[in-house]
Amino acid sequence: MQCEICGTDIKGPSSKIIIDGSELTACPRCSQYGKNVEKRAPVSRKVSPVAPVTQRRSSRPTGKRPDAMSDELVDDYDHIIREAREKKQLSHEELALRIKEKATLIKKLERGEIVPEEGVRRKLERELNIRLTERSGEDDWSGERLNKGTTLGDIVTIKKK
Repeated sequence: MQCEICGTDIKGPSSKIIIDGSELTACPRCSQYGKNVEKRAPVSRKVSPVAPVTQRRSSRPTGKRPDAMSDELVDDYDHIIREAREKKQLSHEELALRIKEKATLIKKLERGEIVPEEGVRRKLERELNIRLTERSGEDDWSGERLNKGTTLGDIVTIKKK
């Protein structure tokens, strides 16, 4: 077993620690940077008196069901929107009128300041004939493709309190 912080092989007992809400397996040397999981006390929950909720069964399907595949926004959506708008020779105001949104929204999207909401994304895709999403699934992140030499300790810097 390897330490998830420094990457060394753990000889002897390993420690489960929590650093910023993430549970990691660490060697004895790196365990000082987090809090041990075993030392946490269980939190009691208050139960408020509420009438039981009855669930209704519907005979119609309930929209989308979660799949292993999903659509994700592409990283360079801002460049795609700008290039498509310029290709159609539209100003920010003209495009905004066509999709019934504000010109400032279009400008912010093109600068990458904000991420388009689902409805705005669909309007832009339809008007500009572009795709701003790509299919992704669980198969995209397999352990075989990851560099096994890189650990969390290579990426982050630990601040002393």
